[in-house]
Amino acid sequence: MTPLPRPSSPAATADTTAFRSRADEVYAQLKRDVAQFKLVPGDRFTENEISERLGVSRTPVRQALTRLQQEGFVEVLFRSGWRVLPFDFDKFEQLYDLRMVLETTAVRRLCESDRRIDRALLESLMDIWLVPAAQRSTDGVQVARWDEAFHCTLVEAAGNAEMARVHRDVTERIRIIRRLDFTQPSRIAATYEEHAKILRAIRANRGDQAALLLRAHIDTSQAEVRKITLHQVHLARQGG
Repeated sequence: MTPLPRPSSPAATADTTAFRSRADEVYAQLKRDVAQFKLVPGDRFTENEISERLGVSRTPVRQALTRLQQEGFVEVLFRSGWRVLPFDFDKFEQLYDLRMVLETTAVRRLCESDRRIDRALLESLMDIWLVPAAQRSTDGVQVARWDEAFHCTLVEAAGNAEMARVHRDVTERIRIIRRLDFTQPSRIAATYEEHAKILRAIRANRGDQAALLLRAHIDTSQAEVRKITLHQVHLARQGG
């Protein structure tokens, strides 16, 4: 029988890296499935089902699911597989509060004379959001991606790498909730208007106004979160 490679050998290192990579890929795919409503709260599945669907062994699947369990996305059921957990609205409220602090701090900084500010990133946002109504996208999935990028870019452009890192983590954890916002055409149109006002205030170096506009924008999104029902989630899955 051929022995397993020693942990210190190049072969063992390569195997470990490949295994970790497969587990990371499974983890990322399952998070996408949740964000895109392919898996919704209450759905049950087994490791074998995921393994067969993704064409990988059960080991990286189990590792990915354990990671998702630690993050509060799924739970293991005794002898019956896994289940997607219901939304934890208290946690979402707390994450929205943190998001508010990070983003309003960032836009105020963007209106200051700070060498760390990335003006090119700001210009890239203006190319997307400061466009005539006839050129606006009506694709909810596309606008949801652009919206997420808009908020992440505002924080990144402010030039604080640690702030941007924390904000990306918050963004990932509230992604599914925010995407539900863009199943409504009225919210797509409103997002264009609200983003445009925020960008114009930043361009004019009106930090307090930009922060107030951003706060109102996030408050509106947070209010929509409180109205979400499981029925809406299933409708979103059908729409996808």
